[in-house]
Amino acid sequence: MIKAVIFDLDNTLLDFMNMKSMAVEAAVHGMIEAGLQMDREIACKKIFSIYESKGWEYQEVFDDFIQAELDKLDYKILASGIVAYRKAKEASLILYPNVNSTLITLSKWGLKIGVVSDAPSREAWMRICSVNLHHIFDAVVTFHDTGMHKPSPEPFEKISALLDTPPENSLMVGDWPERDVIGAKKLGMKTAFAKYGDVFGTKESGADYDILNVKEVLSIVKKENQE
Repeated sequence: MIKAVIFDLDNTLLDFMNMKSMAVEAAVHGMIEAGLQMDREIACKKIFSIYESKGWEYQEVFDDFIQAELDKLDYKILASGIVAYRKAKEASLILYPNVNSTLITLSKWGLKIGVVSDAPSREAWMRICSVNLHHIFDAVVTFHDTGMHKPSPEPFEKISALLDTPPENSLMVGDWPERDVIGAKKLGMKTAFAKYGDVFGTKESGADYDILNVKEVLSIVKKENQE
């Protein structure tokens, strides 16, 4: 029986990659207006290559980009990019369709709801608060809570303890099979692959369920609990 539903955050509840794309485009526009001489598309590609190399949460991406392109750190251009990025990030950070209604329904059914995210604590909580979900979760586990990334068992063990629910009575929902699905399955959790948030073109997720919309979690819980 499913007594708790645990979600990944980025690309599962939040459209993280869309937000990142829009924020980077805004940052490039801001830097060009401040004097950066570069094609926008080329600049965006170079910034994304830094993210891909150093991680999506890397905080000095614009410093590295400007230093590499100008051979010095131009603080006017840097500040313009950061300000534009932050404004666009806040405006474009949105939930996937049906997230709110699904979470509310699960809560009404008496299920516990948690989050396990590889994001740093501050960034994860800022995103959660930005979309007004900070009151809905019974527990949230981020990278800083265990110092380990999924699929390490520690984050999953931590959320199970905080929710006071055995892993076998939990459903893990995430967009990254190598982390969310494999890590949860090791502890005996049921798993659902959030195909709508997949950025890798996954063919075989290995999950118990593949879903195209987060609202399908409700049908999964009903099915599991009827059985």
